[in-house]
Amino acid sequence: MGILSIFSKDKKEKLDKGLFVTKQTFFSRLAKAITGKATVDHEVLANLEEILITSDVGVDTTMKIIDRIQKRVEQQRKVETAELNKILREEISSLMVQSDVTDQSGEFTFPQNKKPYVIMVVGVNGVGKTTTIGKLAYQFKKAGASVMLGAADTFRAAAVDQLTIWSERIGVQIVSQGMNADPASVAFDTLKSAVSKDSDVVIIDTAGRLHNKVNLMNELSKIKKVMQKVVPDAPHEILLVLDGSTGQNAIEQCKQFTAATDVNALAITKLDGTAKGGVVIGISDQFKIPVKYIGVGEKMEDLQVFNKHEFVDSLFKQ
Repeated sequence: MGILSIFSKDKKEKLDKGLFVTKQTFFSRLAKAITGKATVDHEVLANLEEILITSDVGVDTTMKIIDRIQKRVEQQRKVETAELNKILREEISSLMVQSDVTDQSGEFTFPQNKKPYVIMVVGVNGVGKTTTIGKLAYQFKKAGASVMLGAADTFRAAAVDQLTIWSERIGVQIVSQGMNADPASVAFDTLKSAVSKDSDVVIIDTAGRLHNKVNLMNELSKIKKVMQKVVPDAPHEILLVLDGSTGQNAIEQCKQFTAATDVNALAITKLDGTAKGGVVIGISDQFKIPVKYIGVGEKMEDLQVFNKHEFVDSLFKQ
């Protein structure tokens, strides 16, 4: 039985649909693991461990979950396999980090005491970074905010062009200096323009490269320092975009970027159509950085504000 959803019916249905493949794969494996078993024993736990790891939850997080269930089995002496879903749901929810500034009802909000609210977006090419920026801009505009984009991924002409197309499609302003421009200069001009035009939200795209950590750190640090000349506490949010369908590769990218800059929010894309949705659990637990947004489809409305309770409920809903 699911929780009483705090999401709208439409949002909840999209989340359920987006996680369908992950859920089906996970539960078909789980059903096989407990076939013929009335209670949770060592064999069931060993099978569960394998299922979680192969579902891209990650080894460290999997071992935490198994350890917690093992302790419950020892305390209660007898745990029926019928209870396993409920126990898994509770333990997974308790491990995941929830953003304390995110609207739990799934609405796109931002702190009203910071204007403009500056989001710097990082991530490698191909994860859906620019598309996520476009969808974010759409959702913020839909919520009544004035939005400005900064095309600071200047190493690829396609990135600048793609962001420009998004800005025109949504109807938000963009600052661009074209390919090979200094990214920090683009960020500076974007914030100057946003302040003069009293924009609510600024989203800065940055280069999608995983070159060595020192160069990455220097580049992002330069962008931050230049932005702070205009907005002293910018960026308020450093959003790392990860492709959920790549499983453990997303975890490796998270390691790289969190070592290079102060990532404080995550967006995990492409969860629809993949059996690797468990990676959201592992990333949230391992890095203790809140997953703020998830992508569960290609439409602009399919970027959702993440709520760990709704996520787990959709994952375990029968």
